[in-house]
Amino acid sequence: MVVYCNNSYTICCQAWPSVPTRRACFHGNRRGVAMPAMNNILSKWIPVSERSRSLALVYSGMYLGSVTGLAFSPFLISKFGWPSVFYGFGSLGSIWFTLWQLKARSSPSEDPEVTEDEKRHILGGSTLKEPVTSIPWKLILSKPAVWALIVSHFCHNWGTFILLTWMPTYYNQVLKFNLTESGLLCVLPWLTMAVFANVGGWIADTLVARGVSITNVRKIMQSIGFLGPALFLTLLSKVRTPAMAVLCMACSQGSDAFSQSGLYSNHQDIGPRYAGVLLGLSNTAGVLAGVFGTAATGYILQKGSWDSVFQVAVLLYIVGTVVWNVFSTGERILE
Repeated sequence: MVVYCNNSYTICCQAWPSVPTRRACFHGNRRGVAMPAMNNILSKWIPVSERSRSLALVYSGMYLGSVTGLAFSPFLISKFGWPSVFYGFGSLGSIWFTLWQLKARSSPSEDPEVTEDEKRHILGGSTLKEPVTSIPWKLILSKPAVWALIVSHFCHNWGTFILLTWMPTYYNQVLKFNLTESGLLCVLPWLTMAVFANVGGWIADTLVARGVSITNVRKIMQSIGFLGPALFLTLLSKVRTPAMAVLCMACSQGSDAFSQSGLYSNHQDIGPRYAGVLLGLSNTAGVLAGVFGTAATGYILQKGSWDSVFQVAVLLYIVGTVVWNVFSTGERILE
């Protein structure tokens, strides 16, 4: 089941840079509950051999939601004013909620439409454990792999939030280009993410099926998710045409999407029963990266240049790569 997450506030900021509240845009703050819940339910419904593809498919819903929003937001804003973006896309949540209440189940054992063969395939020969009643915080926080998730999520989201919240300003100030002038250039990065998230998921699951350890697969995919954006952000600071800038951004976000098969799949690897808790922890660090990164970018631009903004993001991508490859694991460490 694909989670369709429409990021209307961020969309409004990108599609209509004159919106007065643009500086307050933070991508993901309304997903605070949805993402841990999503990871938790996938840990119960998806076998290990299909984990990367399923998570990538779900995250594609978020990217395609952004594509849809960016395509329709300028029209809605021009005809009905920018609040119509929130009313229009927000109303879709009511439809989704109704369908979710009717069809969704917490686990295969609760779904009468799932056959016994399907349950055995999902569980992979193991038994479904009882739901968590208490969270062993001390144990969780004592694991280096958990801190690898937290630190890596922070480093990953620093660059992501800069791209989402400051790129319209970069296009306007440096390239003298308004995103509303070209719908294609506006949605290209999001389309790239939707495509390459699924490409990365297929590659990751194929590697696992061929005997590559889950640990190595997660490290390979997340290294691409870190070093790819680092490379293209470095190139972005050197280009001077809108088309090349958007191409660099699309390539950056395309390689970033490989993180769905690295960092974002790892919560289910190391602690399936606590997948929601683990994502809640790491995503807290990720959101803090958005808060501090957005503010820090404004401060840097007052004192320095866009090159400095990109250099900080690249440095954190490299830090994340080192931490991830040294401390992460694909083995289950929490029962």
